[in-house]
Amino acid sequence: MDASLDSKQQDHVLIIEDDERLAELTSDYLEANGFRVTIEGDGALGVERIVALEPDIVILDLMLPGEDGLSICRRARPQYAGPILMLTARADDMDQVLGLEMGADDYVPKPVQPRVLLARMRALMRRSDPADSNSGAAKLTFGGLVIDSATREAWLDEERVDLTSAEFDLLWLLADNAGRVLTREEIFSSLRGIRYDGQDRSIDVRVSRIRPKIGDDPNQPHRIKTVRSKGYLFVKDA
Repeated sequence: MDASLDSKQQDHVLIIEDDERLAELTSDYLEANGFRVTIEGDGALGVERIVALEPDIVILDLMLPGEDGLSICRRARPQYAGPILMLTARADDMDQVLGLEMGADDYVPKPVQPRVLLARMRALMRRSDPADSNSGAAKLTFGGLVIDSATREAWLDEERVDLTSAEFDLLWLLADNAGRVLTREEIFSSLRGIRYDGQDRSIDVRVSRIRPKIGDDPNQPHRIKTVRSKGYLFVKDA
């Protein structure tokens, strides 16, 4: 097989991590599993590298020299639509919440087992790839809101809604189950493949980000309603 052709077919991972040993070990593991990997250790170059390389996925450490991961994620997000997986401190819940608010698609506490990291990466990439969608060309319409699973885009009054990959996944899941309350347990199982631990706030953060984007009032939501002690309800005729 032509080496250059094989390289183009490999999924490209950009690791932004200043711990050289950790970055190299992660790179070796991912390359052994069929990925092409680029490492960047300087946070000051993070946004530039993401935009220039347009990798299939970014693994972004929170604490970096030059510019921290939260700032990189916030500044890169308007120019990069691919998945961003953030590495966060295990004990700090706020790191995870802030990461999601800045546009990260998922987070993994450090230290992370390589197999866990790989599984989470593949899950994110699978969901962000239109070719892997099981929904075909399904399109959902609710008044002026149109959600298209084939293109993974949403439109409000003919204006494109700016959603991250993870936000689209959650919006589609809720809308596809319009009229039915989805528990946090169901949402976690569907979107992340893990059990809800009762503490994780990532779903709540994403809902709070999605609401204003689809014209929902964050203070008195009419489209995505919170059902106390249960979960969320997407209202068909809001």
